[in-house]
Amino acid sequence: MADGGLFLHELSFVPEGDDVVVGRLDTGSYAVFPADGAELLKRLAQGMPLGAAADWYESVFDEPVDLDDFVATLEELGFVREDGEPPPDAAPPAPVRLRRLGRAVFSLPAWGCYLAVAGGWAWAVAGHTDLAPHPSQIFFVHSLLVVQLVITFGQVPLLLLHEGFHILAGRRLGLPTRLRLSNRLTYIVAETQINGLLSVPRRKRYLPFLAGIVCDGVVMGALGLVADATRNADGTFSLTARVCLALAFTVGVRVLWQFQLYLRTDLYYVAATAWNCYDLHDAGMTLLKNRMWRLLGRSDRVVDEEKWTPRDRRVGKFYGPFIVLGYGTLAGITAFVSIPVTIQYFTIARQAVTSGHVNAAFWDAVLSLCMNIAQVAALVVLSRRKRREKKLSPSHTSPSTEVELA
Repeated sequence: MADGGLFLHELSFVPEGDDVVVGRLDTGSYAVFPADGAELLKRLAQGMPLGAAADWYESVFDEPVDLDDFVATLEELGFVREDGEPPPDAAPPAPVRLRRLGRAVFSLPAWGCYLAVAGGWAWAVAGHTDLAPHPSQIFFVHSLLVVQLVITFGQVPLLLLHEGFHILAGRRLGLPTRLRLSNRLTYIVAETQINGLLSVPRRKRYLPFLAGIVCDGVVMGALGLVADATRNADGTFSLTARVCLALAFTVGVRVLWQFQLYLRTDLYYVAATAWNCYDLHDAGMTLLKNRMWRLLGRSDRVVDEEKWTPRDRRVGKFYGPFIVLGYGTLAGITAFVSIPVTIQYFTIARQAVTSGHVNAAFWDAVLSLCMNIAQVAALVVLSRRKRREKKLSPSHTSPSTEVELA
């Protein structure tokens, strides 16, 4: 602090209705300020001394301000530079890599190509219903091991392409993005972290959220068109076509997975942005649980709702059914995808193992079953490690915002 003022990091100010989202692009720490608080913060960022800032606030808004509490909040958010910390950005910031590629991938000609692929696939499915996604398409050959290896490793480049679209959509806006792997429940997922997305206007946030789904739609359509184009002379599907349909089916399931809003999926972030909310997931879940506890007469289990913004609480009151819809999506995927695939898998495996012949089909089924057991064991270990790390982590964290897209 010098001359009664504060040394602040470079901050972004983005109006959001009656509030202003203020944050640091370099750390991803953001907070929602009322308009008067944001104006006070702007004065402090411009170097106005604390005493003068307090007088200015009282003269403009006709009420005093508790600057000690205000400054403590800024320090908690990491907005205040510590003594001896270098001043912000003497040199110009390094350019964001792949920004030009991001602009090309989401240019008008590119959108024209994406629409052509999607439209062509829809036309092909209308004329040939065997191209429509179906669980039986997973088993494109008799070998369970080959099916499992192709589906498992074939999804890797498609998943990276999905996340690559998220990354390029963020880079297109000049935002730093990175990719990481983690596990959610029983899934290992790749996540794109777009740090600083709240520093851009709300209308520009939708594309980074939806980019992965756009990619999946294009990939699914392209695989379907390749399958249709590589049929055998008699109209049946070739091996190439069957592989394409198997991979297209798994991509389609990944699109359905996005409707599981209780997992903070891409579509959750779209909904939260459209409703101008900042922590809609936790607010909606808490309000839904509170409603349930009140109905059960367990007021001791009700959680304080004042920690969320009024907007989050307002929207959260009717967001509960959308969370239930997410669980309904999980039930639908389980009933119409997971169970049929599992039944067919174990039917084939049982026939091979109990045939009484120790042949190629027997060893194929045994190795496939061992591979599945190893995957389940790895997921259990990861889940336990994640829970252990969560228990060991501090209970209080700074109010930073880092968007993760799966």
